[in-house]
Amino acid sequence: MNRRTFLQHSGKIGAAALAAAAFPKLVKAKSKVTLKVVGTHVTLLEPIRKRAEQDLGITIEFHPAGDAEALLKASTDPAAFDIYEQWSNSIKVLWQAKTIQPIDTRRLTYWNEIGRLSKTGRISDQARHGLGDSPDKILFIQPDGGLGGEESHAISFLPYVHNVDSFGYNSAVVPKGVPYETESWGWLLDKRWRGKVAIVNAPEIGMLDLALAARAKGLMDFNDMGNMSREEVDQLFEIIIKFKRRGQFRGVWTSVPHSVDLMASGEVVIQSMFSPGVSALNGMGIPCVYAAPNEGYRAWHGVMCLSRDCVGERQEAAYAFMNWWLSGWPGAFIARQGYYISNPQRSKPFMSQAEWDYWYEGLPAAEPLAGTDGKISVQPGETRTGGSYLKRFENIAVWNTVMDTYEYILTKWNEFVLA
Repeated sequence: MNRRTFLQHSGKIGAAALAAAAFPKLVKAKSKVTLKVVGTHVTLLEPIRKRAEQDLGITIEFHPAGDAEALLKASTDPAAFDIYEQWSNSIKVLWQAKTIQPIDTRRLTYWNEIGRLSKTGRISDQARHGLGDSPDKILFIQPDGGLGGEESHAISFLPYVHNVDSFGYNSAVVPKGVPYETESWGWLLDKRWRGKVAIVNAPEIGMLDLALAARAKGLMDFNDMGNMSREEVDQLFEIIIKFKRRGQFRGVWTSVPHSVDLMASGEVVIQSMFSPGVSALNGMGIPCVYAAPNEGYRAWHGVMCLSRDCVGERQEAAYAFMNWWLSGWPGAFIARQGYYISNPQRSKPFMSQAEWDYWYEGLPAAEPLAGTDGKISVQPGETRTGGSYLKRFENIAVWNTVMDTYEYILTKWNEFVLA
């Protein structure tokens, strides 16, 4: 992917504008306020909190939790947070619960730099759109108060970090596959790894991983995997509960550190994974490969939401924090754990050429690269599984989604976990 092509795909920011604003002047809040941020361990990292406090002149409290716990808090108690950070599958739940308020794009400094992926669901004309809740379907607030793809100044979330997820495997035990060819979601149900498989304990995410696995093994198919019927949900859970009772799964994990511990201890050799967990394991010397399944990835878009109770000076601070996230440094920081930002050219000046080439262009690492923890997670000559930003997002099977059968899925997921 050359520079001209990448600029086209990331918002067509002019080179002159980049040179002039590579290190933008950040607007500080007018008074000392405390901003409460609820989310997961993936983005609520201490270096991010400290840097934001330093740049913005406000006090920031991070309250990280597991996926389900964070979503429960945000959907039931808007007073518990000012900003909520998680995945796109949170949006329908929060919007229906009426615990978040519209975000005004006219108050977002870098709104026009956000790329087409976030606004249309496709990174290129050649890309799969992906089943389920692509970001464009849930981003814009429509005149009737619903969410949809018709552009407006009111949005339900700030599009910021995003990635494609798959499964990770310990290549010292599981034979290394060929990206986009032999690596398959079906490996999660392979009897060779019985008792050594773990799944993320998030119903709307873990279920999709298992649905992709069941389809890859030829055990069932779906009319629309992004919005399964009740009958399809029943059939899927009948299949995966049978596998669980045969001992296929070591268990479920609830946070990235938990997933790292499971593989580091040798309890599992293959599991649902998020990119920071893969990076951490490689930094520990454990050869964890992040698969590029031939069936396509499960994609997600990070959402930054504004509590309905966030008003006055706290709201001003919240907008400052949202703008800070797209100002360059944060995007470069999270690139080192394998995540992308929705206006990547803004972050490029904060990355070395070797970092940019490895994480965004999919080129071999020209030098040792450190993760967000400072440990070397990429050795010279290594290339990122799945290739470039463009290649990875052109191969989406399904987006993280809250389906019409969501409440029924919750009951079936509990049956699976307790089986």
